[in-house]
Parts: sequence; C-alpha cells; structure tokens
Amino acid sequence: EEFLRRPIVYLDLVKSRPVKVTVTGEVELPGVFSLPTQTAEGWPTLVDVVQKAGGVTAVGDLSRIEVVRPLPGGSGRVRRYQFDYLSVLRNGGHAPNPLIYDGDSIRLHESDGVENADLITTAASNFAPTTIRVNVVGEVVKPGVQEVPSNAPLSQAIFASGGITRRGSESTVELIRVDGDGEPTVSVMSFNPSAVLSSPTNPPLRQGDVIVVNRTTLARVTDGLTDAFSPLTPIVNAASIFRILGLPTGLGN
Repeated sequence: EEFLRRPIVYLDLVKSRPVKVTVTGEVELPGVFSLPTQTAEGWPTLVDVVQKAGGVTAVGDLSRIEVVRPLPGGSGRVRRYQFDYLSVLRNGGHAPNPLIYDGDSIRLHESDGVENADLITTAASNFAPTTIRVNVVGEVVKPGVQEVPSNAPLSQAIFASGGITRRGSESTVELIRVDGDGEPTVSVMSFNPSAVLSSPTNPPLRQGDVIVVNRTTLARVTDGLTDAFSPLTPIVNAASIFRILGLPTGLGN
C-alpha cells in the first residue's frame, strides 16, 4: 500500500547458474554438459569444455573446432566461430581460448586425412584424453582390458597384454571397431611392431576397440584333435595322435 521512491536495494549473489553447452563430433563423450562458473579456474573456456567431453578422438581435427553461438533476441540466428589449434601446436604462436557461454554448441569435425605428425601432436596435447581403454583377447599372455595412451598403436596394446603367445598367429590379428552408427567393422592385419603409426598394420587405437589374436593353424588342429579324442584321455594324447597320423609333433625322439 506504499510506494517507495528512489529506493536503494542491495543484492547478494548466492550462487550463479551453471553454463549449459552442447559438444558433438569427434570427442570421446559427446553430449550436453553443465559447467559451473564459480570455480578456482574461473569462467569455463573452450579447452575446458573439450576436456570435459573426454578429449578429442584419434580422428578429430584440431584445425577445425567450431563454436556456434545463438544471437540475443530469440530470433534463432547464430554466429559461427572456427579455431585452428593444430597449426598453433605445430608451429607455435598465440592459441585463443575463448570463454564459453550458456547455449553455445561446440563441434569437432573429423579429419579428412590423418598424418603421423598430426596424430602425435594431437595425442601430446591437452585436447586428447590421457589414456584410452581397449580389449585384447585371444592368444596373448594377459588377455583383457588394457589402458594405453591416447592414439597408441595396435602394437602397444598387444605389448601391454604381455605379447603374443607361441600359439598365436602374428599374421591374422583382427581389429574390431564400432563406428558412430553402431556398425562394427573387422580389419585383419599382420602384427608388425616396427610399422609406423597409422600404417595399415599398426593403426592408432580408439576407445572401445577390440583386438583379437587368433591361433595358428597348428594350434587349431591340435586343439581340434584334443577335443575329438578327449574321451580317450589319458590313453591317447595329442602327441600320440600326431604320431599315428605321421605328422610332425615338434618334439624330440
């Protein structure tokens, strides 16, 4: 019932609303993220958001990071900004790290042509995840999930699992990878630890890859004969079966 003329009002901010951003494309964890603005590091930046999304993938293009920002007024119009961090990492210079605001959308594009130097540069930067997890199964010493550095080659994951056993075939190693559409692809290659990174026989790994080290032909035949004659064990063993068939056993007389 009273009107205050020329009042003085004091407001104390208890807590600021978090910034909501969308990250899509070649990051390990694409999605929508809420980032606090009142932290010791200050207001969130573009690098902070990429790290929050798990870092860039092995095929992410650091030379084309796009920020889409809606213009004020609710008209639906946007402004696009593009940043090239790969050139800065390779050649030096100033690396802009813009602040990210509520409603921004960040897109990391896929690289058109991946080169060894770019893979190494990206993996050594703070845009890439520190480690990735891949599953190595089959004829290795320690099969299971292995944690390897980002963009590590296939050979490094096999070495992390203890290497290929004497029953394993170095010529039929399978790399199983699921793409963004959920379609699995299987690539068969030879194990060649001396091959350069990104070569057909030593490709860089991605999060969730599965590596299968198959058995040699001799190991498959031996296992098959052992299973077939298992009811006769221990009367007949694999070595005696080979002798009956006149096949080499690999054992001395």
